[in-house]
Amino acid sequence: MNNDFSKVSWLSHTNVYEVNIRQYTTEGTFNAFSSHLNRLHDMGVDVLWFMPITPISYKNRKGSLGSYYACSSYTTTNPEFGTSSDFKNLIEKAHALGMKVIIDWVANHTGCDHHWTIDHRSFYKLDSNGNFYDSHGWDDVIDLDYSNYEMRRKMISSMLYWTDEFNIDGFRCDMAMLTPVDFWMQARLAIDTHKPHFWLAELDPADSIEYMEVFDSAYTWKWMHATSSFKQTGARDIGGLKSILVNYSNILPPSVLPAWFTSNHDENSWNGTENEKYAEMAKPLAVFSSLWKGIPLIYSGQELPNNKRLLFFDKDEILWSSLISLHDFYKSLLTFRNYNSPSISSDESSIVYFTSNSVEHHVLSFVRKVGSLQVLVIINFSEYDLSDIKIELGNDVGVYRELFTEISIEFSEKYHHFSLRAWGYQVWYK
Repeated sequence: MNNDFSKVSWLSHTNVYEVNIRQYTTEGTFNAFSSHLNRLHDMGVDVLWFMPITPISYKNRKGSLGSYYACSSYTTTNPEFGTSSDFKNLIEKAHALGMKVIIDWVANHTGCDHHWTIDHRSFYKLDSNGNFYDSHGWDDVIDLDYSNYEMRRKMISSMLYWTDEFNIDGFRCDMAMLTPVDFWMQARLAIDTHKPHFWLAELDPADSIEYMEVFDSAYTWKWMHATSSFKQTGARDIGGLKSILVNYSNILPPSVLPAWFTSNHDENSWNGTENEKYAEMAKPLAVFSSLWKGIPLIYSGQELPNNKRLLFFDKDEILWSSLISLHDFYKSLLTFRNYNSPSISSDESSIVYFTSNSVEHHVLSFVRKVGSLQVLVIINFSEYDLSDIKIELGNDVGVYRELFTEISIEFSEKYHHFSLRAWGYQVWYK
């Protein structure tokens, strides 16, 4: 990362929960969502990432409500969700609980009737006939022109509006690789002088490593696609998954935290629910996402779990019930990260490494060390119950406690034997 930037102090042990305001409640408003804050705080959520909260263009609108990512203004709220005061109150309530708030920022394009199309026509790319256009095949948005430096200044001013007036804590930058990296440099240098922010990029660093000079974290799309393919083709190639992890470790600067996920608004709506893609593999992947180096991303409703694809351009409410089955599962993982910090990657004493086991074709096992804390994670990525899994502990013997069962066992030898049910997992720490 550029030496001009410093990470926010809370970044290294955080997690991010994506909020889809439209679908979260019957009302689909900021005020209605606020009733879930205490529950999410209890679950251990640190950062609330709100999908775009700006108004949506009417021209070329898709569906009945349109895409969140086709805005008509950068500095007002979508009346569907509530007023600016409502959003400010929501942020204040989240902050009072110790949670941070980041907002989705769509810098590459606007909706087709954004007020800049009238006020600042020169802010946009124009075709040979002088018409607005989008270069990626999206017919409800139009591209901005980053060779126009007045547009850049106006964009940064719009971002600062949310920083200065609403006290947000960062930005999740939509399709960040479509916007020139030097703009993100310019924006971060300007905005972080007002308040240090968390900067999350929607891009895979393996494809756009130069952007990691600016961003604190970025999506691990290659991992997500590989794990989905792994499950759907019979769960046979753990070696391939491990090679992707090694590649991320090799290319990422030590200061950058990869963001691990199995679902988000795009995946759920267009490619399938977590259950469709992963079925029994979803929970072990959540364990991995929370305990490997990086930041776990959780989408609205994964804690239910939500097993329906949510419509993207229309109202399609998440069906909350009194039983949120995975609340305690996520709470165990997220609070363990917060209070024991096995995932603190900025700490020079923190290391993560694979440890050998006797069933390498089915079992992923790794150790995470942070100071005096040691965590052993064992995940069975297969449909088979496995017994007598021999795992090398080396000299790291002692009394270990298992996170989910709270059982304590003394590991006194260089090797220890474990049993795991199909798609099972264990997290041992001392």
